[in-house]
Amino acid sequence: MELLQVILTAALSVVALFLIAKVMGHKEVAQLDFFDYISGITIGSIGAELATELETPWKPLAAMLVYGAVALGLDILTNKLPRTRKYVNGSPTILMDRGKIYRDNLKKAKLNLTEFMMMCRQVGYFNLSDIQTAVLEYNGKLSVLPVSTKRPANPADLELVPPPESINTEIIMDGRVLEDNLKRKGLDLKWLQKQLKEQGCHDAKEIFLGVCDENNALSLYKSFSTQNTGARSD
Repeated sequence: MELLQVILTAALSVVALFLIAKVMGHKEVAQLDFFDYISGITIGSIGAELATELETPWKPLAAMLVYGAVALGLDILTNKLPRTRKYVNGSPTILMDRGKIYRDNLKKAKLNLTEFMMMCRQVGYFNLSDIQTAVLEYNGKLSVLPVSTKRPANPADLELVPPPESINTEIIMDGRVLEDNLKRKGLDLKWLQKQLKEQGCHDAKEIFLGVCDENNALSLYKSFSTQNTGARSD
């Protein structure tokens, strides 16, 4: 009987965590502000407690709902009232601009010079003279604007106008033909079989991934094991 209770409370914990995560929305860890981050950890910790709470499972469940409601409420507030964002999420801080490092802003961001230089190296800048502006975002990530002579060249610099690109469409995945995507491109199985034959394939099952670009050019990627490539994993 106790085992059944554990199974039921664990299932309740999983369902509650899933629903709260869905309501709070999908964000990468790097996109979370500090409150979202600690709220997520706290909700997960309470969820673990709920999974084994047999006597009063409603208590940790209520706590999870409160944390989720507060996080959701703050998200709605910052969307409805943009002026509140700097108080709830914080605001970007300029750490360096035009060769000047702002000591007061580093202190405000709780960073020392060594940590700042490490963050610069992490985004690919080992020489501070290559940086025009460095901004610490509210989520703790460093954004860098390089000096104009150090940034990569782009087509506009070379007075080139490349044709626009579009996202490729998956036609075959894991050896299975995605017929809906094929029809959406105005193609059919007969066309696909012809393309496979031209590229030396007899069946779509041989293909791990097949993608089609805007010009209906099909690119095929076969599946190979590490044994075939000679790779080793210790």
